[in-house]
Amino acid sequence: MQWTKVLGLGLGAAALLGLGIILGHFAIPKKANSPAPQDLDLEILETVMEQLDAHRIRENLRELSREPHLASSPRDEDLVQLLLQRWKDPESGLDSAEASTYEVLLSFPSQEQPNVVDIVGPTGGIIHSCHRTEENVTGEQGGPDVVQPYAAYAPSGTPQGLLVYANRGAEEDFKELQTQGIKLEGTIALTRYGGVGRGAKAVNAAKHGIAGVLVYTDPADINDGLSSPDETFPNSWYLPPSGVERGSYYEYFGDPLTPYLPAVPSSFRVDLANVSGFPPIPTQPIVCALGCPAHNLNGTLAPATWQGALGCHYRLGPGFRADGDFPADSQVNVSVYNRLELRNSSNVLGIIRGAVEPDRYVLYGNHRDSWVHGAVDPSSGTAILLELSRVLGTLLKKGTWRPRRSIVFASWGAEEFGLIGSTEFTEEFFNKLQERTVAYINVDISVFANATLRVQGTPPVQSVVFSATKEIRSPGPGDLSIYDNWIRYFNRSSPVYGLVPSLGSLGAGSDYAPFIHFLGISSMDIAYTYDRSKTSARIYPTYHTAFDTFDYVDKFLDPGFSSHQAVARTAGSVILRLSDSFFLPLKVSDYSETLRSFLQAAQQDLGALLEQHSISLGPLVTAVEKFEAEAAALGQRISTLQKGSPDPLQVRMLNDQLMLLERTFLNPRAFPEERYYSHVLWAPRTGSVVTFPGLSNACSRARDTASGSEAWAEVQRQLSIVVTALESAAATLRPVADL
Repeated sequence: MQWTKVLGLGLGAAALLGLGIILGHFAIPKKANSPAPQDLDLEILETVMEQLDAHRIRENLRELSREPHLASSPRDEDLVQLLLQRWKDPESGLDSAEASTYEVLLSFPSQEQPNVVDIVGPTGGIIHSCHRTEENVTGEQGGPDVVQPYAAYAPSGTPQGLLVYANRGAEEDFKELQTQGIKLEGTIALTRYGGVGRGAKAVNAAKHGIAGVLVYTDPADINDGLSSPDETFPNSWYLPPSGVERGSYYEYFGDPLTPYLPAVPSSFRVDLANVSGFPPIPTQPIVCALGCPAHNLNGTLAPATWQGALGCHYRLGPGFRADGDFPADSQVNVSVYNRLELRNSSNVLGIIRGAVEPDRYVLYGNHRDSWVHGAVDPSSGTAILLELSRVLGTLLKKGTWRPRRSIVFASWGAEEFGLIGSTEFTEEFFNKLQERTVAYINVDISVFANATLRVQGTPPVQSVVFSATKEIRSPGPGDLSIYDNWIRYFNRSSPVYGLVPSLGSLGAGSDYAPFIHFLGISSMDIAYTYDRSKTSARIYPTYHTAFDTFDYVDKFLDPGFSSHQAVARTAGSVILRLSDSFFLPLKVSDYSETLRSFLQAAQQDLGALLEQHSISLGPLVTAVEKFEAEAAALGQRISTLQKGSPDPLQVRMLNDQLMLLERTFLNPRAFPEERYYSHVLWAPRTGSVVTFPGLSNACSRARDTASGSEAWAEVQRQLSIVVTALESAAATLRPVADL
């Protein structure tokens, strides 16, 4: 790849420069006033903040969302060229830009044989067909490039059976149906979005012998209960009655055929018959606000927590009631004709080479592909990506500025199918990225709504985000900073800082996942979002539908694009602080609060149980205390150095300690049942206790087993894994000469 050549040349130049510096250090008499090292330039920072233009972001979004751009489609490839053109512009481009292609396995519905859901009468005839497409309410939902709603990677098949309502399709939901005496074998399960992942609904259903799964969006979950046409888009931000959420039902991330390997021609590919992670039974998303079979279900009234806003009493089934729209013994037929295809999908990288430390990378990325027009997801993020790179590129081309460290802008391909582009990138450049990446900044959906900032991230990035947001004015009336507005909506009480905005933790919902879980790189995801006190929506209502359009954003989510501009300024300030600051603004001592919180939860909620099985938390207590002490000591050393004129090499060593801390929490053998998850602090937690996930999960599984069982041995193993990781982290923070 050309970006490796560019950075390689930079590294070679840096090596020669370093040799010259070393020779000069001994050959030239020392002067009292040596030049100050390159550091964050506040005037440049202010210039960038002023030049980030809301109108330009708006026009970027208009162009990006003009047509549907499903991964690997012609329009997706057109956007690859648009990015390359912008990043190679002679007046506002970057040092270099290139696209790289991976051949990956994607899933599409058949154009010749559309997926259908029918009600079949007692004689076998079709008496009702559910809506297959969304209503063309704005003229943008009916084009030939609008992919019909489907469950990506769901297998083809035509199961038929009585309908049951299974709430959100969680394992406990199916167990509740069995408790109610409902025979699930051979039925079709109607489930609603939310609660568990898309693919998990089908996996859970198949365990109970269910033949097929239907998934719908309940107005109670997305529309605050509203569903009539005059209450929904284009008259408000709510989802129209015909809206259907598309999505990937693949359990893992990355290309399904090349786990842990980049999807390049030389890589081994798993035989299709041996691929894991696909839904085991046919699955299809459907419209339920218009003519939904749920209105006609027979059986016991569903629990109160299972009720929704479809304008009827939700019943469990199986089958339909005698006084409904369909004969009582009618069945539901689910006909799925999805196909798997190998397709080329591109990542686009734009690089600004660092002036002093070109071998240290600050990565900023977002995916490019969408299910339909994708104005919010993902184009709101890409619109900001283009504006940020324009402003920085202009300064670069004018010779006004060059960062201390390299900045890499990335547009990932095929994210919607399972974070494929970013995962293939991390697989291909695993070692280089682990050794050299300072942080990864993700801006995917940049604006869910326009109330407040929302940041998810690992503890060391908290400080740099706080510093950035305190200096930027919040959109809207008043004179609050983004920080002060943020703290009004999301806050927590810190034993160190008092009341501060709360950062969410990173799951696997966007392209930060392979960077934090697989590579152990400090990461963050930045967006503006809604006031939780004013809506119960689990996400913005038109998510993954054909109604996620430019006009939807322009009229309802962010008129004037001031929230987009606020996110651009926040992300831009974070980029400059990470790429230009002499001392990296990553505060590792902020991990101490998280570790102490996890320890206290383990002591309070698991301590007595562990004692019953002769398992002591003593080593964990000691390991947390060691980390706290070493983190505080490192912070003190940094503070002392900042007051003087430190040797750049000494600062470089300290910065590497800050950068590499996150890697010490990786253990690739900690979670053998998971793929790519190796971070012992942020792996998926299935146990109810909010502590170290491996320990929480193992205790949850072992709770009802006898002492000496394999389950309790796993508890001891997980405890050892965490203790070892914390001790390794503490050792990483000690002075580098202390071997």
